[in-house]
Amino acid sequence: MKEIVYIAVGELRYWLRSHLALGGSLVFLMLISITSILTTGHINAENNARVQQQKNAEDTFLTQPDRHPHRMVHYGHYVFRSPPPLATFDPGLDAITGQSIFLEGHRQNTAMFAESGASADLGGLSWLSPALVYQIFAPLIIILLGHGAIAREREAALLTPILSLGVSGYSLVLGKALALLIFIIIIMIPLMVTCTIAVFKGADPIAAGLLFCVYLLYLIVWGIMTLCVSSILHKRSTVLAVLSSCWFIFNLALPSLAVNFVTYTTPLSGKIETDLTLLADLHKVGDGHNINDPAFGQLREQLLKKYNAQSLADLPVNFRGIVAIEGERKLTNVLNSYAARRMAGETQQSQQLANYGWLTPTLAITFISRSIAGTDLANYHRFQKEAEALRFSFVQKLNHAHAEQLSYSDDIQRNKDEASGLKARINASNWKSLGSYHFKKSILSDRVKSAFYSFNILLTWFFEMCIMLFLCARGINS
Repeated sequence: MKEIVYIAVGELRYWLRSHLALGGSLVFLMLISITSILTTGHINAENNARVQQQKNAEDTFLTQPDRHPHRMVHYGHYVFRSPPPLATFDPGLDAITGQSIFLEGHRQNTAMFAESGASADLGGLSWLSPALVYQIFAPLIIILLGHGAIAREREAALLTPILSLGVSGYSLVLGKALALLIFIIIIMIPLMVTCTIAVFKGADPIAAGLLFCVYLLYLIVWGIMTLCVSSILHKRSTVLAVLSSCWFIFNLALPSLAVNFVTYTTPLSGKIETDLTLLADLHKVGDGHNINDPAFGQLREQLLKKYNAQSLADLPVNFRGIVAIEGERKLTNVLNSYAARRMAGETQQSQQLANYGWLTPTLAITFISRSIAGTDLANYHRFQKEAEALRFSFVQKLNHAHAEQLSYSDDIQRNKDEASGLKARINASNWKSLGSYHFKKSILSDRVKSAFYSFNILLTWFFEMCIMLFLCARGINS
């Protein structure tokens, strides 16, 4: 054990004397610090803005005067998606997906207003986040430091004298690995600070700890890979060239190719095609604004028979409101089926992309990071589902008020004159049935479950690299 520590200390001293290694490390720490500060500030500002916008939207809706209930159905309401606390480290899909949805009757609107102001923070590097810095640039720094760990000894003809002193290949490799592990832990300090701040902002401590551990495991995989190549090849220049090629393939080429391939092999239906099919299906359920639509003929007869009424005016409920209730229910069923189909297609694409983590650990850590941070596709779909549930709830409450609080005769004469229009209004206290909305972070167990598959992939990479390093150490002995 003493010789392993001695080798590690010697390697660390060498790195401290290396201006290239020290300079590269300082550049990385500066980059991660700047991106952490800017991303944290940006996400916090976004969160405060969206919370305030949500409050303004609710205040605007609730302070509306007495109106016809169907006017309020079309007046609509906004809901906003607040970023989770760990988005300060990994914003995930937050920057490219909509942050708000306009809720109104008879429609399921898509999320709107994806961020555009973030580009002013870093200019051409506006896509950078602390997570991406760790995923892409941290492995490059590890390669820069560790590529000559063993090849340097062989190139300087020192490997044989070291082994002749009784130092085994295993001790040599473990000493170098310990030095690299110490360096990895040092560059993980900014992540630790970011996660700690996120915990004080409301993040789950367990989630923050898991995020730290998986990134530590990811960087260890790169560290072991670096030592393996350094053990196999004889020249540092060759080692650096091979590892740089691996970095380019794993971090840039393969993820890009995987996205393009998944998009090609699992295409989603286009908007025009989907809208045309949707309109045809919606036409079949009837027009909720037209009580004479044949789709509601059976409903009319059932109500007249149930209440033994001769005409719609004799019913104890407003038939126009009843049609609105039934029309919205049928329409929502159709809209939900299309929304579920679209989400299933997006989820299938995401799952297929996750499979490419077997080819590159970068994709594996990307999916794990977004899942644990709560900024992945599943979290975005949850926002859409919650928004739709709220939309259907408040529209149907207004439709029920339409049916129960407004008479049929007053309703059909509301456009006759001003007095008739005033009689066809209901009390503004009905708007309070909408309730408040706040997008909460997802349950930790759901996030861990979502990350489990990619975590197994990353763990497999770790064990494979450990086996390879063991074989390389045995090769040094022989």
